[in-house]
Amino acid sequence: MNIFILTSGKYGSRIINHISKMGLASSIIGIHEVPGDLPEFIDDVSRYVPDNLPEADLILSIGLYGDINMIIPFVASKTGAKSIIVPIHDPKQIPAGLQMEIESEACDARIVFPKPFCSLEPVGDKYIDKFVESFGKPELEIKADDLIRHVEVKRGAPCGSTLFVADKLKNVPVAEAEFEAGGRYHNYPCLASMDIDPQIGDTLLHVAGYRIKEAVKRELGFAVKSAVVSEEMCQGGDNCSHICYEVCPLGDETVKIKENGKVEINANSCGYCSICVQKCPFEAITIKNNVNLKRSE
Repeated sequence: MNIFILTSGKYGSRIINHISKMGLASSIIGIHEVPGDLPEFIDDVSRYVPDNLPEADLILSIGLYGDINMIIPFVASKTGAKSIIVPIHDPKQIPAGLQMEIESEACDARIVFPKPFCSLEPVGDKYIDKFVESFGKPELEIKADDLIRHVEVKRGAPCGSTLFVADKLKNVPVAEAEFEAGGRYHNYPCLASMDIDPQIGDTLLHVAGYRIKEAVKRELGFAVKSAVVSEEMCQGGDNCSHICYEVCPLGDETVKIKENGKVEINANSCGYCSICVQKCPFEAITIKNNVNLKRSE
């Protein structure tokens, strides 16, 4: 797999350094550094397209802000790449309208916009999925008794935070591992934005934190905390607008609408942000401790 990278700023540098160190150095056939001081709005982006582009299978565009992102379709066309990953770490980076414009111009390529990068999962594309074998939404393998004895990173955040957290979890009590993972993740520190993303109703920094805690919960089989829906109090159907689904930062990944119109919350991915608790007009959702996970989820 040949990867060409468009990058700008410290966010891009951290990711390139990590994925190179973790085995992709030989796959990176070119890197183009985009100046970070370009105007947000650009009339003609074609003059910023790099010359002498190599053939590539996958384009990574990391850390570009505003209209300069419109060089992505040009670069994909010139390299012949049909697979494109454009991670978003700041809600101001690529607004929804600009995303649609990029997709329209790159119409014959598969393009994904993971928000943030550690939310990336397989999408059924040969080269994106090849990248996701190693990098994207964290997956861990944990061996433990009362203490965490060993943590293996099966898939890690492209920025390197998963490896950092995994190392810090050794010898941590199992009951404290989820909270410890969240705290250590903030120590890395994550470069995702602390600004509220209007599309998800939370910060991308928090979403990244939910991801590493989810990986720990899935392995240990329980959540220290989770939002839980009361079947009796949930109105569902015509009496409910499912505002819990609308406000959840992780959407249908966490809030499931059942056939009877009522909802249930997936404790595997719930970040217990309490937004749904506050918004439910029927007070049907509460935060509970020590919730066992369904292994089939």
